Amino acid sequence: MGRIPIWTAIHDTLVEEIAAGHFPPGARLPTEAQLADRFGVNRHTVRRALAALADRDIVFSRRGAGVFVRHTPTPYPIGRRVRFHQNLLDANRVPDRRVLHLETRTATLDEVEALDLGGTPLIHISEGIIRSDDVTVGAFRSVFPAARFPDFLEIMRETRSVTKTFAAHGVTDYTRARTEVTAQVATKSRADLLEIRPRDPILRTISINVDHEGVPIEFGRAWFAADKVTLTVTDTEPRGF
Repeated sequence: MGRIPIWTAIHDTLVEEIAAGHFPPGARLPTEAQLADRFGVNRHTVRRALAALADRDIVFSRRGAGVFVRHTPTPYPIGRRVRFHQNLLDANRVPDRRVLHLETRTATLDEVEALDLGGTPLIHISEGIIRSDDVTVGAFRSVFPAARFPDFLEIMRETRSVTKTFAAHGVTDYTRARTEVTAQVATKSRADLLEIRPRDPILRTISINVDHEGVPIEFGRAWFAADKVTLTVTDTEPRGF
């Protein structure tokens, strides 16, 4: 029996280390030079091992950035009742929605139209990132009518939950009235939030949530890294939170 090629041994070692969690989904592998030094081989041998990993969809490369462990796309249902935490828990993922910014300001024209408001009302803004299994998969910006939710900022800062903030104002149930999905490329600022490269493909969603009487209560925009999520249109109704 012949000897196992060196590149195969390197490939197998990296597979074992990835499976053991030494390089979690989204992590960047050491550079070709670092791997060549570690295994005592030339970069061509390392390159062949990495190519074999890529052929198996275990890793992917980004020009100028390196080789990364592939993150299995997070299934993200879009239905009448969209609940972030429950969606990811149902997919056996660990959810984390980090609110980075909260403020109150005057509504813009498109926000007035989306929320069916009159005059120049104040709205509350919530911005942040969406994470799944410690990988950033999306960013969001949502606006809410301040007159309907006067204590929104205070409760959001305490609970970090839109659903709980709604409930504290008497809105115990809400549904998604409309969702639009558009393909885009990431701007520099958006790419930084999503931990991807500028001009990488992203999916933008625009949505409106309504209360049980059909009155708009949330106008939201979200941006997802295209290779990190699978948006699924469904009529199912996930449980709350």
